[in-house]
Amino acid sequence: MAQNVRAYAAAVGTTVRSIWHGMSVTLSHLLRRPVTVQYPDRTPLPVRDTLPARYRGFLEVDPAICTGCQACERACPINCIAITLEKDPANPKQRLVTQFDIDEAKCMYCGLCVEPCPTGSIQHTREFEASSADLRTLTFRWAEKPFPVYKVAKDATYYPRAPLGSILRPMLEARRWDARGPEFLPPEPPKVTPDAPPRAPGAAGAAAPSRAAAGKEHKP
Repeated sequence: MAQNVRAYAAAVGTTVRSIWHGMSVTLSHLLRRPVTVQYPDRTPLPVRDTLPARYRGFLEVDPAICTGCQACERACPINCIAITLEKDPANPKQRLVTQFDIDEAKCMYCGLCVEPCPTGSIQHTREFEASSADLRTLTFRWAEKPFPVYKVAKDATYYPRAPLGSILRPMLEARRWDARGPEFLPPEPPKVTPDAPPRAPGAAGAAAPSRAAAGKEHKP
């Protein structure tokens, strides 16, 4: 009986000590100055300038050195990059990039699209502040105005890329967080070329009787 009482008293003492150790840490903060920093207006440096050099933020495209090779589109494992090339009506030998969309809401920031780019046109930036009430606003359209593809010189060792973040940052600053996203229309149905020969009216239905007849011939 006495042994059970001692074990019970020891357990109570252990509980009281553990509670005191936990509460002492909490109570000690009542006498300290607060360490919360108001973000982002009172931080000593912009947060993007304190991030590691290889941080993967929002993607940025420099249209001035984009070759239109579509290597980034093929490398993306989740198809969040859409690129369309067309011929320039004024110069058939010149190709134009008419669509270069990146869905940042879908992007998983793996960096696979950056690796195959021959000129470094597409890069991850340190930008991450783009809270939005509508996910559709996170689809960045880098070809709002069609731009010609960049032709790389054979002996080129340097590509005149804009400073990283200098193109994307004004786009983010110009957007309101509660802006409505664009209305994405469904793709147009495929167009039938006029040169295609017309199909015979009974061509589709003529095959069915022949298969039925063949089945009757092989029927035991």
